Amino acid sequence: MESSKPFKLKADYTPGGDQPEAIDALVKSIQGGNRFQTLLGVTGSGKTFTMANVIEKIQRPTLIISHNKTLAAQLYSEFKNFFPDNAVEYFVSYYDYYQPEAYVPATDTFIEKDSSINDDIERLRIAATSALISRKDVLVVASVSCIYGLGSPEDFQELMIPIRVGDDLGRDALLHRMVDNQYNRNDVSLTRGNFRVRGDVVDIFPAYMETAIRVEFWGDDIDSIKELDPTTGDTGASLNYFDLYPASQYVTTKDKVDGSVAGIRKELEERVAYFESKGLLLEAQRVKMRTEYDLEQLQELGFCSGIENYSRWFSGRKPGERPFCLIDFFPEDRLIILDESHVTLPQIGGMYQGDRSRKTTLVEHGFRLPSAMDNRPMNSEEFMSLAKQLLFVSATPRPFEMQNSAVVAEQIIRPTGLLDPLMEVRTTKGQVEHLIGEINAAVEEGERVLVTTLTKRMSEDLTTYLREAKIKVEYLHSDIDAIERVEILRRLRAGDFDALIGVNLLREGLDLPEVALVAILDADKEGFLRNYTSLVQTAGRAARHEKGRVILYADKMNDSLTKTMDITAYRRERQEAFNAEHGITPKSVKRSIQSSLVYKVKEEKSNLVAEALGGDERKQVIAEMEVEMLQAAEDLEFERAALLRDQIELLRSGKDAAPKKGNSSRGYGRRKKRRY
Repeated sequence: MESSKPFKLKADYTPGGDQPEAIDALVKSIQGGNRFQTLLGVTGSGKTFTMANVIEKIQRPTLIISHNKTLAAQLYSEFKNFFPDNAVEYFVSYYDYYQPEAYVPATDTFIEKDSSINDDIERLRIAATSALISRKDVLVVASVSCIYGLGSPEDFQELMIPIRVGDDLGRDALLHRMVDNQYNRNDVSLTRGNFRVRGDVVDIFPAYMETAIRVEFWGDDIDSIKELDPTTGDTGASLNYFDLYPASQYVTTKDKVDGSVAGIRKELEERVAYFESKGLLLEAQRVKMRTEYDLEQLQELGFCSGIENYSRWFSGRKPGERPFCLIDFFPEDRLIILDESHVTLPQIGGMYQGDRSRKTTLVEHGFRLPSAMDNRPMNSEEFMSLAKQLLFVSATPRPFEMQNSAVVAEQIIRPTGLLDPLMEVRTTKGQVEHLIGEINAAVEEGERVLVTTLTKRMSEDLTTYLREAKIKVEYLHSDIDAIERVEILRRLRAGDFDALIGVNLLREGLDLPEVALVAILDADKEGFLRNYTSLVQTAGRAARHEKGRVILYADKMNDSLTKTMDITAYRRERQEAFNAEHGITPKSVKRSIQSSLVYKVKEEKSNLVAEALGGDERKQVIAEMEVEMLQAAEDLEFERAALLRDQIELLRSGKDAAPKKGNSSRGYGRRKKRRY
């Protein structure tokens, strides 16, 4: 078991601006036992650094929840640098793609569950739960998927296998226990989640580690434990003990599996009787056949496809009772931080309703037993019951956060001296022609431009119109594949084009220091895309440039526009006073541009590479790409790793499916969506 160390923040700089006041106020509020507190921090004010300082001062296990994987990965990387000696873990959905099972009654179409699990993300997830069981200095950065069901923390800890030098454990007993913990025996290849046996030597590759261990027996006694390189077979340092955690977070004891079968069978009998009493013979036969097949697998193998749908029986929960989740692995004194809380908190509540609607249809038509309804994410009330102390972090907190927080710590001074962008209101009459002139002026200064529209169609049409006006422009919306979206943003920063047209993807989390102008079309059309929160977040995309400005095209000043203009003016005034007092001259943020996610072989070569390469050459290219893929996964560039994985598959199969150029929905990502 690893020893815990106090949270110790390591950084090359100290809190500046109004960070010290915000940190002090939040720490006092949390230590005073207040349940809710808010960090109201503007873009570029160092909210992440403030969070790190709060964590160091309160010294509690902390869960940070972000509303998407990309931002979670960014936060994870930053906190790993801030706390290199502590257990900083990453917990997001481990699916590269995921199609849940569903039934469409209108067309009598049943869609089987289809998914591909990313092994590296799964390793990080298991590492997170293992760390929470074994130590106190744990900080987990997670996506909202952390509210979905997991196995019981008690079962996870109970099934942990303590391996100690000198213990009378017995080789065969160890092997049996590892199988119960969902480890697989493979005497040929030692890969993660597997073990191999050679006489009295047992090599184990824990599912949550990047290195293996070798356990040597003398009779039934453990003679030695050594670190093991699974690739070379070289042994490393000797260990006195090692705690081996299960290979899955959904593991449960064999006694519970055996005891659950009777309950599932009784529920099946009741459900079949219900359908037959209603004259629904097809549904009765369907649920009987599907469930009996699952029960047979459970009894023979201890596992079945879709085992999570029977989780209520395994955990002994009552109907309607919430499942265990990642938060249950934390101790009672945990702190939960909601990053971009104005988006994350509503998303937590929305998960439950979508899942319930899909499962209700499956249950009503005999594809699942009613107990499958209890394999679900938590609802808002259940989440709040687990959130003993919450820290909301946002530049635009919602009324809920503001009204319920004991402390709202403002952080509106940027240590860089950068000001909130200048805001200008222009009439919508002739807005496109005026926009063309503004874009051309920005391009002459070497600046980038973001333009937001109300609809996807409008963004595409405007892109076409601007191209006819000789402007280098692309569009971005939710129909664009994730890999293409990242690549488009990278190309904007690199100067491959000058203006980007978008809808709602130009708000939270985009770090584009080269953008000096943000134009918001139809800014007075009050609604989700043009409310106060959206306007402030969108305007914030220009806050990393010393010449940042925003043009609001509107014919009337509604409440959202007025509030946005007022808050921006207030923040500029505060920042200007701070700059004058400390002699700061604002300078644009400088940040390196990441390498392309798109495979670097030219398309024409990629189209022919599988056919052109000979056997030895192809193997060499595949080997090089595998190394690059694994490195990308280690660097948390999971989109790039997934793309390289697909290229490797194509080379091995000899098929041609190179990514298409451009950013239309006809691109590579769109074809992948249809496929799955």
